[in-house]
Amino acid sequence: MTNFTTRPDIRGTFGVVTSTHWIASAVGMSILEKGGNAFDAAVATGLTLQIVEPHLNGPAGDLPVVFHSIKTGNGVVAAQGPAPKAATIAHYKEQGIELIPGSGLLSTVVPGAFDGWMLLLRDHGTMTIREVLEPAIVYARDGHPMLPRVADTIAGLAEYFAAEWPSSAEVWTPGGGVPEPHALFRNPDLARSYERLLQSAEAAGSDRIAQIDAARAEWAEGFVAEAIFDYLKDAEVHDVSERKNRAVLAADDMAEWRAEFEAPLSYDYHGWTVHKTGPWGQGPVLLQSLAILKHIDLASMDPMGPEFIHAVIETMKLSYADREVYYGDPKHSVIPMEHLLSDAYNAERAKLIGTEASMDQRPGRVPGFEHQADAYIARAARDFGVSEVAAQEPTMAHLTDRKGDTVHLDVIDRWGNCVAATPSGGWLQSNPVIPGLGFPLNSRAQMFWMEEGLPTSLAPGRRPRTTLTPTLAEHQNGARLVFGTPGGDQQDQWQLIWFLRFVHHGLGMQEGIDAPLFHSMHFQGSFFPRAVKSGEMMVEPNVGDDCIATLRARGHRVTVAEPWTVGRLTAAMRDSDGTLIAAATPRLMQAYAIGR
Repeated sequence: MTNFTTRPDIRGTFGVVTSTHWIASAVGMSILEKGGNAFDAAVATGLTLQIVEPHLNGPAGDLPVVFHSIKTGNGVVAAQGPAPKAATIAHYKEQGIELIPGSGLLSTVVPGAFDGWMLLLRDHGTMTIREVLEPAIVYARDGHPMLPRVADTIAGLAEYFAAEWPSSAEVWTPGGGVPEPHALFRNPDLARSYERLLQSAEAAGSDRIAQIDAARAEWAEGFVAEAIFDYLKDAEVHDVSERKNRAVLAADDMAEWRAEFEAPLSYDYHGWTVHKTGPWGQGPVLLQSLAILKHIDLASMDPMGPEFIHAVIETMKLSYADREVYYGDPKHSVIPMEHLLSDAYNAERAKLIGTEASMDQRPGRVPGFEHQADAYIARAARDFGVSEVAAQEPTMAHLTDRKGDTVHLDVIDRWGNCVAATPSGGWLQSNPVIPGLGFPLNSRAQMFWMEEGLPTSLAPGRRPRTTLTPTLAEHQNGARLVFGTPGGDQQDQWQLIWFLRFVHHGLGMQEGIDAPLFHSMHFQGSFFPRAVKSGEMMVEPNVGDDCIATLRARGHRVTVAEPWTVGRLTAAMRDSDGTLIAAATPRLMQAYAIGR
């Protein structure tokens, strides 16, 4: 096993910040240097990511946070907005919709990200809203070097924006020209929106909590909401359904909703306790995978070899099948998580893993929930091959798909506060920009199904089962880890692989991030058009030709990715002696870890 890494582990004792963009990481570190804690730094980093990676997240998107506070312990910020009151299956079917589009107004739920950041700042931060928001304002107002990937995304959509989404054309192609890679790009409308929020906050007085509450109210009920609903009252937006649709989101949906705190869902594995969001996110699939793999001797396997890859792929097929059947908003449905994480259940699940690749969809059959398993199997059979990429052919589809992706950040401060956050949604591809505000709405409703009686059925007030899934892990010796990645359905797959190699094989943090990654595409996708690709997996080529040939011999339909293109992991750790360590992926050449 090689100890080669593209970068060193970042080590120190003062603080570490790692994120999917170097500017955002530097902003977070500057907050720590000014005396802020990990929560202050996380909010500033997250708000900056909205500016520098607008194709991956925005103010009106979605936000889960998993954290450890030295004062209050572990927690989750649940800032996933729910479906509007008018979002009923009957209404959508009256519009001729059988599968919720992946863009446009019918796919919009209540915006969640901004309020979630403000809640985290208010209850766990120490700084004012001005201190954490000013860096984002500066980069939006004065400009930031545009990533080539953002410029390419805009170039691919420029004609569509001009023809169908003129408000987006005004922001993303100012003057009718496509932004040049690395040229300074400005979003003055978004800068002004954030400046107005600051003005409203500071008009509430000098108390930081009163200021933050005022900003939250101004967002949900003030000028931001007024601009959104002034636009929506007449808007008919063309989307991927190839037709124009009107919104179901209403002013009272936004006014009545606020982000909230929840307890994490946890699982013990080889000395570690791993904490995730509840089943309104996909996070429990990582816990279910660990529960299955507890019955398999991974430590004896080569972590880069075909036996390890086969075992992990087959495990993920099983846990993701359960995700599709059982997960959903626990406020609206009974979710049998205790059964799904039980030793007895997972011992039986582990017995399903043989030497050959499974081509079947095999959710577990939980007593009382059999109808959900039957519905999934029937739906997966119906949707097999939708927009399918031919097996065993190199593809960059996972990079060039314009549906949008996600960002991630991890922060640990000198006191031991730890934050992992995976903001997403409100991409520049998701919806037209709201005139005057400088940002679009989200498209998270595409994760609902148009079938009655499921935990993921479209229903008013229900949260869509998001793919966003940060992780906190605590060792019995006192060490803590925060980690995560963008990547939709792949997020928990890549995190699982990194964590297993860290736990069982002693790979260092950067070493594990640099190691070749892989993922399954076997289960039903979360994003439009919800394809099923039975038996398919993707792997980076540096596992070696022999490994790939062995996987194919076992029946896996292997797509070999271009080198260094799978996964965007970042991670940070506070070791038991107080040493801080951080790492970030070299893939796409933009994520960076900073610390001292």
